[in-house]
Amino acid sequence: MPSNLRYYAAACQTDLPNPRTRDGIARHMDHMLAMIERAVVGYAPFAAVRLVAFPEFGHAAPIYPTVEELFDRLAVPIPNEYTDRYARKARQHGVYIQTASFLEKNDHYPGHVFNTTCLIGPDGLLTRYRKVHPWLPWEVHASPHDLALAGASGYQEEMFPVADTEIGRVGAATCYDWLFPEAIRQLALNGAEVLVRVSAYMDPWGATPPMDWWTIVNRCRALENIAYVVAANQGARADHYPPFTWPGGSMIVDYDGRLLAQADPGPGEKIVVAPIDIEALRAERDRRRGHHMLAHLRTEAYTGYQRPIYPGSLADGVAKLTVEGNERAIAAGKGRVEGGRANHTWVT
Repeated sequence: MPSNLRYYAAACQTDLPNPRTRDGIARHMDHMLAMIERAVVGYAPFAAVRLVAFPEFGHAAPIYPTVEELFDRLAVPIPNEYTDRYARKARQHGVYIQTASFLEKNDHYPGHVFNTTCLIGPDGLLTRYRKVHPWLPWEVHASPHDLALAGASGYQEEMFPVADTEIGRVGAATCYDWLFPEAIRQLALNGAEVLVRVSAYMDPWGATPPMDWWTIVNRCRALENIAYVVAANQGARADHYPPFTWPGGSMIVDYDGRLLAQADPGPGEKIVVAPIDIEALRAERDRRRGHHMLAHLRTEAYTGYQRPIYPGSLADGVAKLTVEGNERAIAAGKGRVEGGRANHTWVT
C-alpha cells in the first residue's frame, strides 16, 4: 500500500475573467473543480495527486476601491456552498485542496472583508488563512494583525494556522505575505512541512530575470524553513485582470530549494505536478545538525522585533479601511523605521 506521506502535489494556475459580482463565482468554481479532476485523474497513471493548490483571486479579485463595494458585491461567508462543493470533490478523490482566495465576510468582524484561502480535505474544512499582509496601499481587505491591535475583542483566532493531516502538516499564506520571511517562518514554527503559496503576483516581479522575485522568494522560503513549497500563481491575461499582466510560473520546490516542477512563465492556464516526500523531509530535519535554520534561531538577538513598526491600518480609532488610511499607516511605519535607526548606537 502506498504511503500517505509520499504523493504528488499539483499547482494549478488559472486564466479566468474577473467577476464583477458574486454571481460569477459559481462559473469559476465549476472550472476549478474540473481542473482538480484533470490533475488527479490525468496524472493517476504516474502518481497519486493528494494536494491541489489554486492561486489568489481565483474566485474574485478586490476590483472595487472601497470596503463597502467589496462587501456588497463580492464578499461571501465561509463556509459556503463553494467550500461544500470542494469538500465533496476532496472526499471523492481523497485529496486536500488549498482553495483560491475568497473575499470573506464574517459576522464576528462586521464591516470588514478578508482575503481568505481554505484548506479542505475529505473530512471538510480544516483551516482558513486570512491574508495578514495586504498588498499596500491598494488592498483594503482587513488584516488579522490590524484587528488584533484595534479593538478590545481584537482578533482571537490563530493568524498562521497549520493543519495536521494524513499527508503531512500543511500551512498556507497568500502572495505578499511571502515577502515577509517572518510570516512563513511562523508557519514553520507552528509545524508546517508543506508551505502553500496562494498568489497573484504580477509582472515585473515574476519568474523571469532580472526581477524574478517569484522564483527567488519561493526557493528561499523553502530552504530556510526546511519545507516543501507548493506555489500557485495567477495566470490571467491582462484583459481578464487589469491593469497588470500575470506571469504564472507556478512551481513546486523541495526543502533544499530545488525546483521540482515549474510552469513556463507567461499567462495561461497550467497545471504542474511534482513529488512530495514527507518521510524524507522528516528524516532530513531529524538528521541535520548543520543548516538547521529552525533550530539555530537566536530569537532574543533580533531586537528590531521588540518594538512595533507598522501600526495597522485601523490605528487611532479608524473605523474602516481605505487606501488613504493605508497611506497614512505606511508613512507612520516608515517614520518608526527611521526613528529606530536614529536611536541605534552605531559601531564604527
